[in-house]
Amino acid sequence: MKVLVTGAAGFIGSKLMYCLSRRGDEVVGLDSINDYYDVRLKEGRLREFGASSRFVRMNIADKAALDALFERERFDKVVNLAAQAGVRYSITHPYTYLESNLTGFLNILEACRNFGVKHLVYASSSSVYGLNTKVPYAEADKTDSPVSLYAATKKSNELLAHSYCKLYGIAMTGLRFFTVYGPWGRPDMAPMLFAKAICKGEPIKVFNHGDMIRDFTYIDDIVEGTTRALDRVPSPDANGLPLRVYNIGCSHPVKLMDFISEMEQALGIEAKKEFLPMQAGDVYQTNADTSLLEREVGYKPVVQLHEGLGQFAQWYLSEKNPLR
Repeated sequence: MKVLVTGAAGFIGSKLMYCLSRRGDEVVGLDSINDYYDVRLKEGRLREFGASSRFVRMNIADKAALDALFERERFDKVVNLAAQAGVRYSITHPYTYLESNLTGFLNILEACRNFGVKHLVYASSSSVYGLNTKVPYAEADKTDSPVSLYAATKKSNELLAHSYCKLYGIAMTGLRFFTVYGPWGRPDMAPMLFAKAICKGEPIKVFNHGDMIRDFTYIDDIVEGTTRALDRVPSPDANGLPLRVYNIGCSHPVKLMDFISEMEQALGIEAKKEFLPMQAGDVYQTNADTSLLEREVGYKPVVQLHEGLGQFAQWYLSEKNPLR
C-alpha cells in the first residue's frame, strides 16, 4: 500500500510514518517544517523515524506543488496530520490557521478527488466539543460551540470531509485526538513545558488553579489506533456514506494535579508551581468515550500514565532530546 503522511515531522506523523514503513507500506512523508516551535525537534524526529520513508518538504497550502506530488505518486491512501496546532496560538495568529487548516485541507481533499485516493484519514481534535458539558464525550454529542478558532477549523474539516464523501464517494475517517504525550512530544504542550521548567528549577504554570482534567493518551496507543483506522475503510453509514468520525483517547481522564505528581516522580524532582486562572480558549476537561473505535477497529489503549510518563522522562533526560 502506498501512503502519504502529511505532518510527517510532527509528533504523531513521524511515529506513524515509521510504523507504517516498518510493516512494509511504501510511505511518503510531507511536512513544511515551519517554525511554530523549534525545528530541531522536527529534524530530530525525521532522523529518528524517517529513514525508511521518502520525505518531501512542502506546504499543503501550495496547491500546484501538492497536485504535482499526487499526480506523480498516485497514493492509495492519505493520512492528513498537517495542520497549524495549538489552541492559544490561534488567538494571536488567526490567519495562520485559515491557510493550513482550511485552505490546506481543501487542497488535500481536491487532490484526493482528482488523483484517485481511496481513503483519507484526517486529524480532527477533542477541542470540537467546546462548551459541551456532558462527559465522557461521544461522537454523537453536539460540536457546534467551539471556544477557539483552532477548534472551529477542526470542526470545519469534518464538515468539508462529509461533503466530499457525499459528492465524490471518497472514504473518510476523522480522528478526534485527545491530549497526546510521550517521547518526541510537542514543546508547547504541558508535558514538555512542565519537564523543562521542573528540570530548570523554574515554576510550572498551573492553569485554573490546578482544577482541570485531561484524557492523556500515550503516543504508541495513538499511532496504533490511527493505523487501525487507516486499514479499515468505513462501511456505509445510515446515509450510505463511507464515513466515520472517531474519538481516539485513553478513556481514563486524569486530574491535572495528579499528572503533575506523576511527572515529579518520573523526573525525581519536585515542581515549583504557579497557580493561574483559566486561559482563554481552554476547556475544563476532556474525556473520551472510545467505545465506537474499539468496537469497529479493535482499538484499545494499553499504556498507563505511570508507564508512559516514565518513558517520556527517560527520553527527555537522554541525549536523544535535541532541546535538552
